[in-house]
Amino acid sequence: MQVIKNYLYNASYQVFILLIPLITTPYLARVLGPTGVGINAYTNSIIQYFILFGSIGVNLYGNRQIAFVRDDRDKMTKTFYEIFLMRIMTITLAYAAFLIFLLLNGSYHVYYLAQSISIIAAAFDISWFFMGVENFGVTVLRNFVVKIITLISIFTFVKSFDDLYIYIMILSLSLLIGNMTLFPNLRRYIGKVNFKNLKIWQHLKPSMVLFIPQIATQIYLVVNKTMLGSMTSVQSAGYFDQSDKMIKMILAIVTATGTVMLPHVANAFMKGEVEKTKQFLYNSFSFVTALSVPMMFGIAAVAQKFVPLFFTHKFLAVTPLMMIEAVVILLIAWSNALGTQYLLPTNQNSAFTKSVVLGAVVNIVVNIPLIMLWGALGATLSTVLSELAVTGYQLYVLRRQVNYRSLFMDTEKYLLAGVVMFIAVFILDEKLVNSWSMLIIEVVVGILIYAILLIIMKAKIIKDAKMMFKNKN
Repeated sequence: MQVIKNYLYNASYQVFILLIPLITTPYLARVLGPTGVGINAYTNSIIQYFILFGSIGVNLYGNRQIAFVRDDRDKMTKTFYEIFLMRIMTITLAYAAFLIFLLLNGSYHVYYLAQSISIIAAAFDISWFFMGVENFGVTVLRNFVVKIITLISIFTFVKSFDDLYIYIMILSLSLLIGNMTLFPNLRRYIGKVNFKNLKIWQHLKPSMVLFIPQIATQIYLVVNKTMLGSMTSVQSAGYFDQSDKMIKMILAIVTATGTVMLPHVANAFMKGEVEKTKQFLYNSFSFVTALSVPMMFGIAAVAQKFVPLFFTHKFLAVTPLMMIEAVVILLIAWSNALGTQYLLPTNQNSAFTKSVVLGAVVNIVVNIPLIMLWGALGATLSTVLSELAVTGYQLYVLRRQVNYRSLFMDTEKYLLAGVVMFIAVFILDEKLVNSWSMLIIEVVVGILIYAILLIIMKAKIIKDAKMMFKNKN
């Protein structure tokens, strides 16, 4: 029940931190237009590289290390300060590198400076600590007020394209303030530390091992916007960003299991419970598949109605991007379960690293011709191919460690129910008028069709859900 509780907390948190852009996107699409949205997406993609190199893999590494020592308060205190101070130093170097970049760059200076507050915010991000001790509630509660203030600020101060830098400042400052609010909660877990006994740089090498896959991951998450902005236009980067934003919001619900399960599996693995870690994987894989399949087919089925309603007709080019990119919902759900929930906590860092590096290489190599041919659509196709490469390689690596039959149990039932749901909703989408009420009807119909089919086919997840509620009561 603790894992379920943590999943719900983390899923809520991941959705919540994306809720602000979800609520504000229709408004910003109207006041900033494709150019304003594109400039924000492009400049932010550049800033993410400095955040990435400054963070040096701490989010994954810190989460895991805290999970290893969380039963010893003194060790946990020492580990926290060592990792936190190391990150402060590396972020400082990253910001110095950003200032050099700014001097050499001839455009978007105001927007880059506003975005750079996010680099500073990354230095004070200690969410990895609370994930390591499996306390996900604090991050949700502490950030709630900050996000509400952010929402109010956007609608109050952002009125036209000329306010783009204000919008960027609001988002960057909300990250910084949100991260700072987590510090008072540390007192429950850590005590006083002797700074003379700290060995800060002992964490650099193992953190760098996890940093390499994060570089690769960030490349195929951000490089599309960077390449689109450089090779075509900031408008194309904006179209891709809008599609990507919607897909990532949906993915946050699914991949929240990864953050929750990593410390849980790591703790079980450290105790030598190998079979238990595999069972965690089978259960988690089945869960994310059951959840991601209807989301994948659902977003593809309603995209034609959703895009003009949500983004306005200025962003109609986003429709085919969302329909194609929806495929990555399932692929990333699988790679998250295999990589973040099994390979990393069982110390198979090399295999995980190779998988994401492969994805990054595929993305960059395929991106160049596809973007030149089809612009944003080409970048979307490249994203799907890169995620396919990551998932395919991870499945290959685990072929002798896991039982595929157990791993893919009931997957055919989920896919069949998803296809039937897609056909029904897509036909409905074509016939119903373009309005929010009709869109809601389509979503409800899709959920009902999918759920009823799983009940008819007696999918195991239905039995598991019944057992969970029965035990809870």
